Amino acid sequence: MTSEERHEARYRRRKAERQRRRDARSEACGSFEQVFSYEHLYRAGRECCKGVGWKCSTQRYLGNFTANIARTHRELMDGTWKTKGFFAFDLMERGKLRHIRSVHIAERVVQRCLCDNALVPLFSAAFVYDNAASLKGKGIDFAMYRLTCHLQRYYRKHGTDGWALVFDFSDYFNSAPHAPIYAESERRIRDERVQKLACGLMEDFGERGFGLGSQVSQIDALMLPNRLDHFIKEQLHIEGYGRYMDDGYLIHESRDYLQECLKKIRAVCADIGIRMNEKKTRIVKLQELHFLKTRFYLTETGKVRRKMCRKSARRMRRKLKTFRRWMAEGRMTEEDIRTAYESWRGHMRRGNSYRVLRRMDRFYKRLMEKGA
Repeated sequence: MTSEERHEARYRRRKAERQRRRDARSEACGSFEQVFSYEHLYRAGRECCKGVGWKCSTQRYLGNFTANIARTHRELMDGTWKTKGFFAFDLMERGKLRHIRSVHIAERVVQRCLCDNALVPLFSAAFVYDNAASLKGKGIDFAMYRLTCHLQRYYRKHGTDGWALVFDFSDYFNSAPHAPIYAESERRIRDERVQKLACGLMEDFGERGFGLGSQVSQIDALMLPNRLDHFIKEQLHIEGYGRYMDDGYLIHESRDYLQECLKKIRAVCADIGIRMNEKKTRIVKLQELHFLKTRFYLTETGKVRRKMCRKSARRMRRKLKTFRRWMAEGRMTEEDIRTAYESWRGHMRRGNSYRVLRRMDRFYKRLMEKGA
């Protein structure tokens, strides 16, 4: 046997072993009947209603909860369950128009049941550790923590001199292709009915793109660039790499190597069907690293300092003035304003924002006392 034949045989054995583990995970999730059992649907329904009990649609659904769950279970088992469509509306976020397609509460129960008992355990097994969005135990705080760790580890090896490649995908949710998700579903989901339902919920948003407001879309959006994540970690050998949905970064001591990486990343993205945002994709010094609206500073002592976006405080001042006017008109309550402000403060506490928060607290106090 030649070396090429031994290499091919070894590759086939490893490929077969990987597929065997995928099949074992799929079998552990169970059949369609087990994934969408009454108990699973009931638990998913309770989880979907948490935090949104103030909505009229949720209150109506909870008013006849057990009967609604039983009807959904019966329709799923006999194959007559159908989607109820979307509640479509637009949001203008900092000058960017976002088209939201929110699903009905009854469909959210089905999507959560599918994600919790099939898609998340099957898809997340393939994710790299630094894929930081929309999973239990992960999120913005996790993504910032991992970037801090990567910077500290880089400092211990190379000091403060280094470069970072930050990238962003263009119109990610609206232009995402479905073909890679079909391929991954076929590889990882053995039950044909579960696979058909998962792909059908994705197809409801059209031939391309995922829907903002859909849990299935969230996990599909995490899986789509998974091939890129493994390419960067395993073939480009970038240790300091992380991604939060469509934002990512690579840290390396050589600018030239990062330029080569960018060319290869563009080729992989083109093959997947993802378009990169050339305006936001650039190579910067570590001292100029911006990620998730936060600027990360690597100091000479190796300490990592975070500075939140300066515009955030200005926007919040304008919002508070508007909210105060609405409160005088009876359109908002003081409790609503306080909740919005505390939510913003919670985000700002992720960075070194002690002085900013003290100034904003004084501004908030003067504003709420005005005309009291």
